[in-house]
Amino acid sequence: MTRRVIVVTAVHGPSAAFLPQAHASLDAQELPAGWEWHWVIQEDGRTDEVRRHVPADPRVTFRQGRPGGPGVARTIALAHAEGEYVKILDADDRLTPGTLARDVAALEADGSVGWTTSRVLDLLPDGSTAGFPDDPDDGPIEPGAVLDYWRAHDFRAQVHPATLCVRRDLLLGLGGWMALPASEDTGLLLALNSVSRGWFSADVGLLYRKWDGQMTGQPTHVDPAERAARMAVVEARARALGTFGWRYPTGR
Repeated sequence: MTRRVIVVTAVHGPSAAFLPQAHASLDAQELPAGWEWHWVIQEDGRTDEVRRHVPADPRVTFRQGRPGGPGVARTIALAHAEGEYVKILDADDRLTPGTLARDVAALEADGSVGWTTSRVLDLLPDGSTAGFPDDPDDGPIEPGAVLDYWRAHDFRAQVHPATLCVRRDLLLGLGGWMALPASEDTGLLLALNSVSRGWFSADVGLLYRKWDGQMTGQPTHVDPAERAARMAVVEARARALGTFGWRYPTGR
């Protein structure tokens, strides 16, 4: 019986032109025997800007919905595909060869691991790349480790939420992405780290595109008052989850 990784992408008009490159990076993935991927592209809105960039591939599902931000789009996308694992792929990013296979291998090897992340390289406008100097060691990430690092480093995690691959039942159990105008993926990452072990792959798993139109590059993203409010609620949720004594999987 075929097993499936759901790849989820939220997209809006400005980033839609990058979808063919994201698709090419998916098409190059080689999964273990008996596995396949299915890509769900969810437009954050209903426009005429995105559909023409969606690849003609039977493994791709395209949906539209009323705008609510990337977290809402990703969460509603989960209604349109079944699979054990959910992989995040932003519309303007690219997976590197072998990424999905490494994610599946880590999750299949240890049932106590609820999610995986991997090393990221920034993809700069001139085509060059730049890494992050403080990547953790290859291997497990224990509960609370990401939150502690994030809090001590001006709300910057040592692993990137754009590289997440997560067990679908755990993702749904935590309610999907946070209802925030931004940092909704960081909120999910810290919630996951509060209740389950993770895994970090030191192999580069994602090329994270830096460009003028990306949402994290807009002035509203760094507005001090909003940023402080986002970080406060992200931390409060993670700490609340940590106090409940619940761990994934249950019984551990």
